[in-house]
Formats: sequence, structure tokens, C-alpha cells
Amino acid sequence: MKEPSSLSSSSHLSSLPCLHGDLCIREVTFCMLLSLLLISFAFLAVDSRKGISVSWFSLESPLLNPRVRASGDGVLFSRSDSIKPGGRKERLVELHRSELDSRDFVENSSHGSSISLPPVAAPSTARMPDPTLFNNSLMNDTISLPETRDSGRRDIKLEKIELGLARSRAAIRNAIQNKSSLANLPDMDYVPIGPIYRNAYAFHRSYVEMEKKFKVYIYKEGEPPIFHDGPCKSIYSSEGRFIHSMETDDKFQTRDPELAHVYFLPFSAVNMVTLIYVPNSHDNGPLRRTISDYIDVIATKYPYWNRSVGADHFMLSCHDWGPYVSRGHPHLFSNSIRVLCNANTTEGFNPSKDVSLPEINLNTDSISSIIGGPSASHRPILAFFAGGDHGPIRPLLLKHWKNKDNDIQVYEYLRKGVSYYDMMRKSKYCICPSGYEVASPRIVEALYLECVPVTIGDNYVLPFSDVLSWKSFSVQVSKEDIPNLKSILMSISPRQYIKMQRRVKIAQRHFMVNSPPKQYDMFHMILHSIWLRRLNVKVGPRD
Repeated sequence: MKEPSSLSSSSHLSSLPCLHGDLCIREVTFCMLLSLLLISFAFLAVDSRKGISVSWFSLESPLLNPRVRASGDGVLFSRSDSIKPGGRKERLVELHRSELDSRDFVENSSHGSSISLPPVAAPSTARMPDPTLFNNSLMNDTISLPETRDSGRRDIKLEKIELGLARSRAAIRNAIQNKSSLANLPDMDYVPIGPIYRNAYAFHRSYVEMEKKFKVYIYKEGEPPIFHDGPCKSIYSSEGRFIHSMETDDKFQTRDPELAHVYFLPFSAVNMVTLIYVPNSHDNGPLRRTISDYIDVIATKYPYWNRSVGADHFMLSCHDWGPYVSRGHPHLFSNSIRVLCNANTTEGFNPSKDVSLPEINLNTDSISSIIGGPSASHRPILAFFAGGDHGPIRPLLLKHWKNKDNDIQVYEYLRKGVSYYDMMRKSKYCICPSGYEVASPRIVEALYLECVPVTIGDNYVLPFSDVLSWKSFSVQVSKEDIPNLKSILMSISPRQYIKMQRRVKIAQRHFMVNSPPKQYDMFHMILHSIWLRRLNVKVGPRD
């Protein structure tokens, strides 16, 4: 980029009075120092024009990196990275991630922005890491957007969007502080309440704000089946179902990109793997280049990617390779919202920025045949699992419990004629260990069949855990506790189990796949998770 002439011209500097040779020695010395100072400012100004300064805000957490420093009501992560925009139009932006939380929410995540992995996110000591999006200290009711030197560069529409988001943050804060609900809304057929939610008041107000305001723009570039399409009947059905529902939606989708809060990159990682990847080549370079080229196209054609360095854009993938595909563009990986089934924190998944997508194995258009199950008294099996011997956890589970105990029925393969879903219906607990990757469709299947899930796997962020209190309706077991699985489950009293099973039925609503989508179902919960991440980002030009 060409440097500003007012700062780079040597003739301009030589014309300053302090460079004239007839001054006294003291004045010459002073002027030389002043000249060096001006030159330093010149280089700083040039450098600031080349890069983008990104600041992230979060609240105090016992798991945060000790290098962070206090600032105001929270902890400020401030780093200046020289990030080159991907398109032709360069614009200075400032991003603020301000995390909203209540006292009921676990605070154990943070986010930094850079081309490499965010360095401010300290390793979590929790078995099941959870995102922190609602915090005790919220942003002010009003947002003062930075202005550019040239008033003609003000983005009035963007300022209006940010003002609306600020008002939503204030409304959520008010709901948390006053514990106020919105039970009398005429267009709501459900009001979140009870222990399955981290904070029902915050969630309800946030959801209502989303329904009133949230707008998504889908880039039209790209041709099916790589873009604007995805599998709807497979273990990756979450990917195709969301793409289809989003493309046909007329409530949240906007045709005017100027009105959008977020921008959807509508590629299908599953279809890319099927159609672009060369089997057994062990080379996913073509997939990454496809993503990189696509972002270059939209960054050149539209101003929105460069305006936020991708922070208000999102991708969605249920394929195991989703995280690797997202590395096709450095800002997609580090800045954008990534909605992933493979929500593994050891592979770069950042709970405060990314979204955990439920994995659902659907083979039909309807899920009615796998919904519902008997009460606790009609479930004679304590716990059940059937699945292949792969990954780091399942071999241990099979070693300790396969054909070892009638109460803990663990199989690698079910006998012919034995129904997998019937076995889940007969079981009080359904064991859901991670396989090659951390996610498992058994979690949603257990919720559908009203069997209390038992998750086994470290570093996995459970779906919608920024809203749902998974410990109230599921059991989390570490890999080291697999030998003690029976004693852990037996220690849960019948009364407590009945409570957990009832909560499973309530949580089931949020994982339902409906066509068309219904309030609080999986489609809306995914959108709400994206809404929360956008709510925590402030985008605007600065001087």
C-alpha cells in the first residue's frame, strides 16, 4: 500500500524550521530530536494504515491467562496485529468482544484474535469446557462508536445495527439483574424456566431479542452442491438441514446485506470432501484452497468481510474435517464464528467464539419414530452402549465393560434382530463416548428417547452449553473414571434420576428437527448461539 505523502515525503520534513542550519547548537539539538520524533510518528502512522488493531474484552475468570490486566469492569486483552485484509478495500476496524454472563454461568473461556491460535485462552481444567457469554458486568447501555477522520466515511447503517445490539445487551443485563421474565408475550408458546438452564431469564430475553432483530445475509456466490446444499439424511444431516432451513427462511434471512448482523458462508464441507477430496491422498489442500478462493471473491466483491476481518461471518460444518477446512483462510479460523460438530478445544475450538453443533444421524425425513420413551420403572437396564472400537476412549470402555456386567450392557456389535433404539428405551442411562472425534450422535438420540446421557470425553464442548446446564440432565464422566462407571451411576438416587429424566424431556425441545422450524428447536438454538457471539462483537471504523 502506498504511504501517505504527508508523512513519507523527505522534502516536507526538510522544510521544517528546526532543520535550518543557522540556528544555535541548543536549538539544533532540540530540532534534531523533534525531527526524529516526527519521523517516528510517521512510521507509526504508516504502520497503523497497514494493519488492523483488534482488542478483545472478557471478564475475570480463574482460568484466564495470567498475563491479562484489569481494565474497568473486566479484564482487557489488547493486542495489535498487523493483519492484511483479503480484499482490495482496506479499512481500519476495532472489534470488542464483551462477554455477557450471570452469576449462574461458568466463566472459563476467553478469546484472542490473530492469524495463529488465540494465545489468551488458557487450557481449561474442566472436563467439559463451557463457553462464557453472559457475564456479571455488561457493556454500557449506550455504545459510542469510534468515528473516522473523514465524516463522509461514517457507516450510518452499521452504527444503527450496533446501537440495536447495545440495546439488546442492556435488555439482557436488566433481565439478569431483575430476574424478570416475559411470560405474557402473545407470540411465545414456550417460556424457558427451570434448572436445565444456566440462567432462564437471560436466555429468554436474549431469545426474544433475537427473534425481533436478528438478520442473516447468505452470500449468493457459489454453485450447488459445494455451496447452498448439504446432506440431509446421514450422520452429517445437521449440516444439510441447517443450510436448507436457512436458505428457505424468510424471518431471519435478509436480502439486503446492509441490514445483516452476520454473514453466512454457505459451503458444505461434507460435499467438498465427497466431490473434491481425492480418496487416500491424505491431502486436504484442495478443500482449503476452495475456501480461500471463495473468501477472496466475497472480500473483493463486498466490503463486509474486510470491515470486520471476518468476525461477523460464520461457517457451519458437521464433518470431522470442518476445523481443518476452516484453516483455509487464517481469519476464518481465528476470527469468524465456526459452527462445528467437532467441537474439540484441543483442535482450536474456542467456546467464546465458536458454536458446538449437535450431531444427528437421520435417515428419514421424520424423527417421530425415535421420539419418546418409557418412565424409569420400565427401564430394566442400568446403562447401555453399542458401537465400534475406535478412538481413544471406546477401547477402554469395551475393555472394562464388554460382556462383564448385566447392568452395564456394552457391545461392539448388537446381535442380529436386536434393535438399537429399543435397547436405549430399556436403559436408564445411555453411554455416549467420543469416537475418532469428540462429538457423538448418541447424545441427541438419548435425548430423543428420554434416556439420560452419560458423556465420556475430555475437551468436548457440549451443544448449546452457553444456555443449557448439562449437569442437570446428564452425567459427565472422565476417561479415568470408566472403571468406576457402575458405582458412579448407582450412587445417583432414584429420586434424582427421575428429576434428570424429566429434565431430559424438557431439553429435548431444543434438539428437535422440524420442517418448517419451530420456536426453540434446533434450528433456532443454532441461530441463537450465533446471535450470542455476534452480540459480543462490536464492529466499527476508528480514527
